[in-house]
Amino acid sequence: MNWPTWIIIGGAIAAFLVLKRLALVSPEVAREWLKRGGKVIDVRSEAEFQEKHLPGVLNIPLHCLRDQIGRHAPGKEQAILLHCLSGGRSGIGKSALRKMGYRNAFNLGSYGRAQKILAG
Repeated sequence: MNWPTWIIIGGAIAAFLVLKRLALVSPEVAREWLKRGGKVIDVRSEAEFQEKHLPGVLNIPLHCLRDQIGRHAPGKEQAILLHCLSGGRSGIGKSALRKMGYRNAFNLGSYGRAQKILAG
C-alpha cells in the first residue's frame, strides 16, 4: 500500500474511534443516573457473564434484550445503562431501547469503563 492509502485508513479509524467515544455517556452523567436508581445491564452472553461480572449488574444478553427489558424496566422513563465487553453490543442495545421508547438508555461502553464508573 502507498502512503495516501495508509493516511485514508488511519483517518477512517480515527474518525470511527471519535464517533464511538461521543456515543458513550459521560462518567458524571452515568453516576447521576445511578444515584437516581438507574439500572445497569450487561448485554454480554450468559457464558461471558458467568465468567466474570460486575456486582449488582443484571445480565440480559443482547439477543434477549427486546423480549426481556419490560420485566426489568417496565417504565419507559427508567434509566438504563448498558455495557458489554468493548461497547459495541451495548451501543446496539442502546439504539434498540431508544427505538422502543426508552428515552433514558445509555451506553456505558466496555466492561473496564463500566467498572471504573461504578466504582467511582
